[in-house]
Amino acid sequence: MSDSHHGSAGGNGFHPAAAPTAQADWPLRCHEMVERQLRRRGILAAMLSVPRHEFIPPEFANEAYSDRPLPIGHGQTISQPFMVAAMAEAPGLSGDERVLEIGTGCGYQAAVLSLLVREVHTVEMYEDLAVDSRERLRRLGYGNVQVHVGDGTLGWPDEAPFEAIFVTAAAPDIPPPLAAQLAEGGRLILPVGTPDEQRLLRVEKHGKALGKRALYHCRFVPLVGRYGWKPKTG
Repeated sequence: MSDSHHGSAGGNGFHPAAAPTAQADWPLRCHEMVERQLRRRGILAAMLSVPRHEFIPPEFANEAYSDRPLPIGHGQTISQPFMVAAMAEAPGLSGDERVLEIGTGCGYQAAVLSLLVREVHTVEMYEDLAVDSRERLRRLGYGNVQVHVGDGTLGWPDEAPFEAIFVTAAAPDIPPPLAAQLAEGGRLILPVGTPDEQRLLRVEKHGKALGKRALYHCRFVPLVGRYGWKPKTG
């Protein structure tokens, strides 16, 4: 759900307009995306396995493997591949975690995370996006992802605690329910700042203390909910 841009990442790498458009060639195009945009940055080879073109509207198929966010409806986007990988890499996952994602969007980041952890719970505010993502993830075989509908700023207490929580929209501050739902030693990855500019933070929980480290300047769509930004009206 991000409109995310790392300062040196945008505009680089693979330009799909010069490549074949048949969906049968997606493994080659995905490989090029990782080789040119991600592997050289030391980022997750797991992204080779996820067909990004399956998660975007058909009218953007030729841009599926560009290193930029793309619209998916409701003012939301599928995140820039660099930012998806950077967020997935940030908590130092071991593979046995139960994680929570806030902002399912089209389901792409949940699919990437599903290859890196034991179980993913993901919460989406817009019911039609959640329904579409649930069906898409099921069809593509990501069976360890559970999609829920609700206010993501409240987390998902029924399944807490989580070893890692990922927030794919910009918050004005750390939502208290998300901090509360972290396991001891758990890591929270989220963009915090104004609606126009944020820093991606890595937050680690030790008792009642939250250690914070800024990772990147970024720009995500606003997180809407009780502990986020108010929805636009009119």
